Amino acid sequence: MTRSLVIAIPTLRRPALLDRLLSALPSQLDALSAQHDVSGRVIVLDNDPDASAAEVAQRHGVQCVAVPAPGLAAVRNAALDAATVDDALVFIDDDEVPADGWLAALTGPWVRGEAEVVSGRVESTFPHADPWIEAGGFFRRVRFDAGAAMPFAATNNLLLDVAAVRASGVRFDAKFGLSGGEDIDLTRRLVSGGARIVSCPDALVYDVVPADRMTRAWVLRRAFRVGTTAVRGQVATATGARAIAVRLRGAGVGAARVGAGLARRAWGLVRRDITHDARGARLTARGAGMVAGALGVTYREYRGRHTVHHI
Repeated sequence: MTRSLVIAIPTLRRPALLDRLLSALPSQLDALSAQHDVSGRVIVLDNDPDASAAEVAQRHGVQCVAVPAPGLAAVRNAALDAATVDDALVFIDDDEVPADGWLAALTGPWVRGEAEVVSGRVESTFPHADPWIEAGGFFRRVRFDAGAAMPFAATNNLLLDVAAVRASGVRFDAKFGLSGGEDIDLTRRLVSGGARIVSCPDALVYDVVPADRMTRAWVLRRAFRVGTTAVRGQVATATGARAIAVRLRGAGVGAARVGAGLARRAWGLVRRDITHDARGARLTARGAGMVAGALGVTYREYRGRHTVHHI
């Protein structure tokens, strides 16, 4: 019996990037059906009240679902709701470009029954990076070996078994909608309920970083936000005394990272070593975010993207 999957693309006012991604998907679907007994389709989740993605989606002959409620959680939950006739749901971001064989590779572990969730590899590309940003490894992600179990995963390159998600009753939490981290929260909850997440580095997509993110201020804000959501996600899955313990531990680890980061940055400045300077700054920002998250602070990184002035 042929199984089916749907590729869900959340998007917000980036029609050119969406067009580039949609142009790359037909060959991925052809390779999928040739390699596995799986059929596929594509949907676009448009979070723009002005429906800027509708024309692009129509041109490519794919369904476009309007999601008026702002935030990533609302968009991803709309994808879950749209996957009513599908066996698997694949998320990919609108600013990413899949490598050859991406979708077939991502589907492989799921087809073989090795996991309910499969996490692919994401590599950032940035042709004109500030040497300080490169030295700090701000766009470098943790890598897992093929088949390695993961405690959680991001949705920028992810396959979810629809039946497993429905059976768990888990959905993306709206309180992470404008801050990010809704994907880490959901996948952590799935794992706590018995689901398996495995790494599939052969399922590769490229994240093309835009120029407006290639600034020291932006990467440090992102490091701070990651710190806040890391602790908030852990707190969200805890209750009672354990939640208090998680907060205390998050604050303690965060404070230690701030101290270590400041020391490393000072050493880098003394030695005129941009690697120590940049990595110290990243560690400091991440640690400060952890302390903030432990105190209940929410950094709404994506709030600005939903601010539009209509004439």
